Amino acid sequence: MKVEARPTTHPVIMGFRDHLNGVRRHGSTVSVMHDMMTASSASQHEPVIFDSITECPGHRAVMNILTRQRLCSVWNISPSGLLDALGAAMGAPSEPIFVDQREAECLQVDTEVDLWRLPIPWHHQSDGGRYMSASIIIAERRGQRNTSFHRQMIIDSDTMSVRLVPRHLRQFTDEARGEGEQLPIAIVNGPDPTVLLAAAMSFTERIDELTVASSLHELILGEPLRLVRLSNGIAVPADAEYVMTGRITLEDAPEGPYVDITGTVDEIRMQPVIEVDSIHHRQDPVFHALLPAGNEHKTLMGLPRAPTIKAAVNAVCDCHDVHLSQGGCGWLSAVVQITTIDSSSATDAIHAALAGHPSMKQVTIVNEDIPVDDHIKVEWAMMTRWQPDRDTVILTSQKGSSLDPSAVDGLTSKVGFDATIPHGIDDAPFRAVF
Repeated sequence: MKVEARPTTHPVIMGFRDHLNGVRRHGSTVSVMHDMMTASSASQHEPVIFDSITECPGHRAVMNILTRQRLCSVWNISPSGLLDALGAAMGAPSEPIFVDQREAECLQVDTEVDLWRLPIPWHHQSDGGRYMSASIIIAERRGQRNTSFHRQMIIDSDTMSVRLVPRHLRQFTDEARGEGEQLPIAIVNGPDPTVLLAAAMSFTERIDELTVASSLHELILGEPLRLVRLSNGIAVPADAEYVMTGRITLEDAPEGPYVDITGTVDEIRMQPVIEVDSIHHRQDPVFHALLPAGNEHKTLMGLPRAPTIKAAVNAVCDCHDVHLSQGGCGWLSAVVQITTIDSSSATDAIHAALAGHPSMKQVTIVNEDIPVDDHIKVEWAMMTRWQPDRDTVILTSQKGSSLDPSAVDGLTSKVGFDATIPHGIDDAPFRAVF
């Protein structure tokens, strides 16, 4: 295998690697064929690095590192502060800076195009093959840029099928295909988590997610995001672990089955084919081998929705924190912490939260003394402050999430629970001493 190493003139910025400090190293060699998931399950899905992978000498992989708690710890920011930073970045995008290819860590090594030799895992037995679930796709077309998550299943050494849901990258693809053109893209694995959080955001308009990522990067890390242009003209984060150039072709191929964020198995579909033209990576690269339906998956998908919920609730009362729960797949259920301002605050917050994240099916409203990510204390608040016949809001025939298998023709019922202390009364009987 031909490998070309290039010197880097820019001082090393660790990026994704900042989040590996203190992560346990797995003590034995693993295979990409189910072993990573097995090892992760044995440790209750603690953060883990695999230094020795049978099919991929010279490559490492990491799992379970990007949770809300760990992100806040590495960035030295509170959970509510992180939500505020996400919301501020969404509201005020900023331009990244560009660096020369010689200064880009992601281009330190050029390697042959052979996807089989990368630590792309086959996690679940029910999956249709080896999947990149944490790799984002960046596309540019006629002055517009999109950065987003789309799972990719290996077909051959240089081809993958990609699941494109009907959002902006699908629009780019359909527009290009309508003119008989392939769509040039970049595939990125292991960028700074600010990029991953921005890539998971959903916008109605075609907003450049990399400008949101740059704003978030500057708010949290004190400097703009660094980008570099690849040989096909696509800009990528300069400090990513892996970057690839490629094309979404005019061909389709089967994609799936795939264990999705709900833990249920998504079906096989005919989806666009990607052809990979080049692969580059950092020295001693670390592949982000996200486990579908794991806490990391739920964090990356759900955390970027929390600021939109918080903003919606802030319009009706004081909202302090939002957490999309693991049991709700990081998407379908949330706990919202507020300070009530009148007797209707909690009910108003229920309606606002559901409107702020239309895919959500359930929301629980709690007072400021209940940590939103402590499910035991949330249940305690339910049992001591909530009366089912008085404090429950049920909405019928609502637009639901495509991830919910119980929805019928896209419609679902939704429920909100008011687990707050009734406003304006003596709250001493409702306060815990522990």
